[in-house]
Amino acid sequence: MNVSNGIGEVARAMAARGRKSRLDIVFSTVVGALTLAIIFVPTSFSRNGARLYANSVRVQGRVIAADNSTIKIIGPVKEGEQQLEVKILSGKFRGREFSSTNNLVGKIEIDKLFAPGDKVLVVLDLSGPARDSASDVVYASVIDHYRTDKTIFLGLAFFAILVAVTGWVGAKSFLSFVFSSVVLVKVLMPAMLWGVDPILATLVVTAILTAAITFLVGGLTRKGLTAFLGAMGGVLVTSIAAWGFTLWFHIHGAVRQFAETLLYSGYSHLNIVHLFMSGVFLASSGAMMDLSMDVAAGMSEVREQQPAITRWGLIRCGLSMSRYMAGTMTTTLLLAYSAEYTAMLMTFIAQGVPLENAINMVYVSSEIVHTLVGCFGLVLVAPLTAVAGGMIISGNRKKGVTA
Repeated sequence: MNVSNGIGEVARAMAARGRKSRLDIVFSTVVGALTLAIIFVPTSFSRNGARLYANSVRVQGRVIAADNSTIKIIGPVKEGEQQLEVKILSGKFRGREFSSTNNLVGKIEIDKLFAPGDKVLVVLDLSGPARDSASDVVYASVIDHYRTDKTIFLGLAFFAILVAVTGWVGAKSFLSFVFSSVVLVKVLMPAMLWGVDPILATLVVTAILTAAITFLVGGLTRKGLTAFLGAMGGVLVTSIAAWGFTLWFHIHGAVRQFAETLLYSGYSHLNIVHLFMSGVFLASSGAMMDLSMDVAAGMSEVREQQPAITRWGLIRCGLSMSRYMAGTMTTTLLLAYSAEYTAMLMTFIAQGVPLENAINMVYVSSEIVHTLVGCFGLVLVAPLTAVAGGMIISGNRKKGVTA
């Protein structure tokens, strides 16, 4: 009788794992299909409704000659014009050679200098709709070094390593990575340009991304639901804190690069203060998902190994795990953000700017708010996930149903 009961338990467990695998496959397929659908959504925002760059083509090119005789070098800065000869490597103009001018304005962050043999991205400006001959090319603009192939290689290498190390979970993680990138570029940013309030748009998109990522990685299980609720609780707390502290610190939002440029580009309706606030909790949401998933996975494993554990006992286990995780994750967030303002702080140190002066500068204050508010929300994710896990993972479950 005991043998038959044992066989029945194994059969039910195998059936439960089979259902879980099928749900994972179905959900992953839905997310993949949605990703492909979003990719083809147009993102043109020209005011007259025409697509930008409609009368131009982008091609690969090779620099075959570079004349630097008119470039002036003043310390680390280069100014002047670099005359280039470029050979087209792709498209219907392949094999043709064009002259181009690379203007150096004296700003290292945007200036590019090319050498013979460099592979570059070239935009060919055309004279009209008829584009069957080289005579239609008005001007060839060398945009920058060509990096599309390198980007594709890097992405494929990342995917290969991720799958090789983590298997099916890695494949789902990569899918969530691609899905998040597509949604940010094709949904969130266009929505804000259309006039949707940045805080509202970012909250909705963050909820969608959190659901997709946690359920892709954790599965459509109690563990995935716990991670989702914990992460979203942290995001909501962080969004409220971002709103309050941004106003309290009198941060105007233009501290973010290109924010002011957007206003002058025909998008004066943008609320750049709200844009800054939304960036605070969007930037920290990934770390919150990471921490909530770790806590949820740990609590699920404890529940599997100790089925008799009480709800409060499971919550205490989650809180105990979260103490160590939150302690290291806050430092991780600090180190991740510090790269954004390292050069700025080094400049202040090199110029002998007093610490109190630096702290009260809006650029420094904005980074302090960005970092500490993100850490504030991150610390609260752990107990929120532990409580959610205690209510969900420790609930009464049917035999064979996994956490």
